[in-house]
Amino acid sequence: MKICICGGGNIGHVVAGFVAAQNKYEVCIFTQRPKQWSNDLIIDAPNETTYSGHLNGIYSDAKQAVSDADIVLLCLPGYAIRNTLLRIKDYLNPNAAVGSVVSSTGFFFQAMELLPSKQVLFGFQRVPFISRVIEYGHRARLMGYKDCLHIAVEHADHPEQICDVLADMLQTPIQLLDSYYEVSISNSNPLLHPSRLYSLWKDWTEGDCYSRIPLFYEEWTEEAAQLYIDMDNEMHDLLRLLPVKDGSIPTVLEYYESTDAVSLASKLRSIEAFKGIEAPMIEVEGGFIPDFKSRYFTEDFPYGLSIVRELTHKNNVPSPTIDRIYDWGMKMISKQNEAGG
Repeated sequence: MKICICGGGNIGHVVAGFVAAQNKYEVCIFTQRPKQWSNDLIIDAPNETTYSGHLNGIYSDAKQAVSDADIVLLCLPGYAIRNTLLRIKDYLNPNAAVGSVVSSTGFFFQAMELLPSKQVLFGFQRVPFISRVIEYGHRARLMGYKDCLHIAVEHADHPEQICDVLADMLQTPIQLLDSYYEVSISNSNPLLHPSRLYSLWKDWTEGDCYSRIPLFYEEWTEEAAQLYIDMDNEMHDLLRLLPVKDGSIPTVLEYYESTDAVSLASKLRSIEAFKGIEAPMIEVEGGFIPDFKSRYFTEDFPYGLSIVRELTHKNNVPSPTIDRIYDWGMKMISKQNEAGG
């Protein structure tokens, strides 16, 4: 079976190397930087485990990358999905399954608009691995696994077969959900990151500098936890009006086995795979300022939180916390773009 991984970011490295290391799939990479890749990819995993995967191809040409692929898996930020689908759509095998490693940035909505109506689509609710590139195109670190993954599949006569293949590729049990809404609407990064960013810098104004870079998760506050819970409550008010199976998207308190803001903040501070991750900041004269061009902003506001917000408005669901945080984030991104910084 031939697998094409689209994207050369953190998760693209790890998925490609992990799957290729099993020596039963032909794995290729579709990337804008093919010359920086080695055909042999090393993945460092927990417990001093190392995977070595051989890539069968590294392409910047869409036709070469996807024309004979059985599975095309997008490992891309939200802003890159549409353009990539436009690049590959004319070369896809009609029987190929096209999916996204995470669906909360609009994959299904865009794929249904752009790809043939019978193209099999699949998307994950959450990314399968916590990943970091060590040496671009050569080595990456698999920092954390999920016990179980959840996906939605559309346009397939036998969606369970897609689940079985993906579960084997990723060596993780996979459960099939009932609707693509159940993976497209997420209380993971689209709510998680903005709640923390807003609590950190809601009072920031031009010229403010900070003396240090806080740890994003290890210094998580009860204020950020409460904002996260409030946004999640608004999102679940929306879910009750959509074709979503009850319980298919656990609340953040259920997911993190917490009962309130205090216990949720404590839980987030304690997660091993999150340790050492800094808040997105850049150094300037006099200290540090927020990096409004980081993916925490450019991904999670316009391509993550925006989907939830748009659906709450469309369905007349009150979402004051989501609105406040979304408006702030988009204002910060807009100001940075206007300044050219």
